[in-house]
Amino acid sequence: MQRFLLAFLALLALAAAPAQAQRRIAFSFDDVPRRPGGFMTVEERTPRLIAALRRSGIRQAAFFINPGHLAEPFGAGGEARILAYVRAGHVIANHSFSHPSLSQVGAEAYLANIDQATAWLEHRRGYRPWFRYPYLDEGTRGQPDMSVRDAVRAGLAQRGLLNAYITVDTYDWLLDSIAGQARTAGQNLDMDALRDLYVQIVVETAEFQDRLARETLHRQPIQVLLMHETDLETMFLPDAVRALRARGWRIATMDEAYADPIARIAPDARYLGGGRIAAIAAAAGRPVRELIPPLNEEANLQRLFNERVLHQGTNP
Repeated sequence: MQRFLLAFLALLALAAAPAQAQRRIAFSFDDVPRRPGGFMTVEERTPRLIAALRRSGIRQAAFFINPGHLAEPFGAGGEARILAYVRAGHVIANHSFSHPSLSQVGAEAYLANIDQATAWLEHRRGYRPWFRYPYLDEGTRGQPDMSVRDAVRAGLAQRGLLNAYITVDTYDWLLDSIAGQARTAGQNLDMDALRDLYVQIVVETAEFQDRLARETLHRQPIQVLLMHETDLETMFLPDAVRALRARGWRIATMDEAYADPIARIAPDARYLGGGRIAAIAAAAGRPVRELIPPLNEEANLQRLFNERVLHQGTNP
């Protein structure tokens, strides 16, 4: 009887535990190898990003590869840099060969581009049979029907490739681009403010998607955070992870994230660019305007950068 009571009390404690205790998040990086940013060379960036991941306690992130970038000037030496990520314990997956937009090229050419990337990836150490859509474009943008979307979904299934969805979009690529352009132009950047804005975006978008998951799914799947191989990640990732941990988030691996049942859901929605949880909510009839985090609005992000980092229109 006592054993039953103890077990019952333990279940009650779990039920009463705050939602924060269940929050987990995994990390992924797109567009590898990526162009240099405004703060460091590509050769400098890779070891620094590996070190940042280690300091953050991220044991396994996923790097989504565009093998076609290796032929670009910025891709020179990229194969060795990709191997360095794998040797550090991370995994690699397919992001297409040349990063096309599905809504612009059509299903047949798109699947051929995926196959070209698979041919480069599939026998390499650390490879996972996952595919992430460039631009998060699943073929619904400006298309009159869902035929392109459905053709590529069928093609991925035939190839045994998981749709490597995301749930949290940090818009890091935009902040990195804005900051890099400002630095190249010789503008004076408040680097502490840039770090704080970066951290705010990561934390607030993760919290937004956690609330959306609880409202839509009535549970908390592992969130999959979309980042890119940028200078800002290299500089500020440990700060963002510390802030997430302070809010009760725990770090998961990408293998753990894609074991969640939502990895097998193909939402019947046109709005797919906001991530898997937002797409499930859209398919259930929730208005798209309610599915977009405020810091995923480009004009808002530019305004915050100007005000906080450049101190335009404010007192320094």
